[in-house]
Amino acid sequence: MVVYVLLFNARTDNEGIHAETIGGENLILMFEHEDDAVRYALMLEAQDFPEATVEGFDQAEIEEFCESAGYGCRLVPVGTLALPPEQTLEQTTWNPDDPAVLPADQAAPSEEGGLSQAELDRMRRQLENLL
Repeated sequence: MVVYVLLFNARTDNEGIHAETIGGENLILMFEHEDDAVRYALMLEAQDFPEATVEGFDQAEIEEFCESAGYGCRLVPVGTLALPPEQTLEQTTWNPDDPAVLPADQAAPSEEGGLSQAELDRMRRQLENLL
């Protein structure tokens, strides 16, 4: 099944995927319907987020990506009015302006299972190959 996710700086060296922290868990939202994802992206933009691109992927690929990155995922059923949280993070793990700058805790693999830049690049290439 194709699901839709929100990407920032899509198809660049500085691509980021939208995630939310719900109950202490980082979740990637997977929308069943593209229009619902577009509506959500517009609501984020109204909250001063960068413009997001809605991209379709195979649901299994997104779930695999989430598992390998230590994220959870949530399927947003067709017609569900998903609302962005009222509060946003003051600091993100992605810098929309600089692909070379990663926070110190993401620069190399950590003992806690963090991903190296090479691993992130490999996963990005896998996702790009789906398109």
